[in-house]
Amino acid sequence: MSSWTKSKRLWCIVLLLFLASCLSADEKTDQVDRLFSPWDTTTSPGAALAIIKDGLVIYERGYGMAKLEDDLIMTPSKIFDIASVSKQFTATCIALLVQQKKISLDDDVREYNPELPRYQEPITIKHLIYHTSGLRDYTGLLELAGYRPGVDSSNAADALELICSQKNLNHLPGEKYSYTNTGYFLLGQIVERVSGKSLNEFAQEHIFKPLGMKHSIYQDDHTQIIKNRASGYSRQGTGYKVDLSNWDQTGDGNLYTSVEDLCLWDQAFYSNALSKDVMDMLHQVGTLNNGAKLDYAFGLEINEYKGLKIVKHTGSWAGFRSVIVRFPEQKFSVICLANLSSISPLSLSLKIADIYLSAALKEPPREEAKEAALVRLSQEELEEKSGNYEDDRFHGWVSLTVKAGRLTMKGMGYEERPLRPLSKTLFQVEDRPGITLEFLPTAQGQPGKAVLNDLENEESYTLTKAAPLVSLTPEKLKEYAGDYVSEELLGVTYRLQAKNGNLFINFRSIPLTPLQSMAPDKFSNGYISLEFIRKKGKRIAGLRLSIDSAADIEFARK
Repeated sequence: MSSWTKSKRLWCIVLLLFLASCLSADEKTDQVDRLFSPWDTTTSPGAALAIIKDGLVIYERGYGMAKLEDDLIMTPSKIFDIASVSKQFTATCIALLVQQKKISLDDDVREYNPELPRYQEPITIKHLIYHTSGLRDYTGLLELAGYRPGVDSSNAADALELICSQKNLNHLPGEKYSYTNTGYFLLGQIVERVSGKSLNEFAQEHIFKPLGMKHSIYQDDHTQIIKNRASGYSRQGTGYKVDLSNWDQTGDGNLYTSVEDLCLWDQAFYSNALSKDVMDMLHQVGTLNNGAKLDYAFGLEINEYKGLKIVKHTGSWAGFRSVIVRFPEQKFSVICLANLSSISPLSLSLKIADIYLSAALKEPPREEAKEAALVRLSQEELEEKSGNYEDDRFHGWVSLTVKAGRLTMKGMGYEERPLRPLSKTLFQVEDRPGITLEFLPTAQGQPGKAVLNDLENEESYTLTKAAPLVSLTPEKLKEYAGDYVSEELLGVTYRLQAKNGNLFINFRSIPLTPLQSMAPDKFSNGYISLEFIRKKGKRIAGLRLSIDSAADIEFARK
């Protein structure tokens, strides 16, 4: 065979390999496009996507519409509210101030926010970073105080006034991890008070301009015009409604940017463009008082997915959903920003990782579970587990009932679903294998305990079984009726009414809603939980109200 023939054959082989790789890449992008196909129309909001490998954007696309009312098609250049994905940028501003020796992570927050109450123990900047401060979430507090998202505007001064009115914490600083927007809002305030600049001005100077992120901005005025911005939407019947934020706080959210700008941010973690010390600091995870390590770092969650290390954070506000997922050892990232509240960018991004990293992914070993068909519980064993269970942290409620020989679960945002027994004590939610309920051994005479694990949302709840309910007559219900006022919510008054055999709650931001009795003196409507407080003579003198991330807000009876 001549050298020419050999050379020709070699080139043919190279060409075939190239074509094969192109086909493989096309097959992968086709699979990605199929994931987004439900929204890839001119009649639906959608998402913008960027996939990065080894420092290069290997695929980017827009799906659906950026503005339905203007027939504006989605593209990767569109600007989104990225909600809590903003937190890593606020944390970076703090890290830069630490590097500049202008603050220390161990500083008492009251050095910079002296108007905050003095609690039993000081709250440090480090506590704010890691969500271990115990501070109640101000977004929920604003709603309880009467501010309605999408209707009433609120700003930094409103949030500060409410935060500083809180007499108590959810827990002692450093004792537990409890995600709260309050911490990152206060971090933004610290940046402003230390630097003498707005959070946006500081971030523009030290992050966005150095990295070339020309379309990124912290918005502290919802009336500001942002060109090329996508609108947010939620479902309404068979169609959609505009769902935009008109709250002007920054730090915990309100950063507007594009997937194109976020690609530049992603690469800063490899190039150390903002200095290696700063980028290393962003990956330092928190530690509780008992020495337990957290998964949470500086606005970043660091854990594993199918055996691979991932660094990520999600965002959810109004009609916007967002995520950045980074596989640092594979130098692979997915950035997905959506403008429809029912889209889950995290779920979609992990499915994209399944496509591109299939050879590297390792499914974690699973414990052998007995087949449901082999697990049998008697009616008595099921009834023993039924009842109302209260979350130990924020007093949300889960109700377990026995229907057609099966245990069912409802509450805390979960629609009623049957539970499949994996053992005598471990149950799995039907059709949602990532949600399990495990009953714990308890001493005789003690209330039952269970742990609800939600791997889908990375949440875990310890539940305590409540005492059996007693029948509430109309006369008994009238004991609870009346007006209740809270100094912690700036003097707002809630009205409770007993009528038609039910107890109702009514307030400006809470439409007339029936409350369900969950335990003696405890009620819930699925969103708020109430515990009535009795004083001398067992007269009801007040109540404690709780929602997710804000526990035991005090109300006095008028």
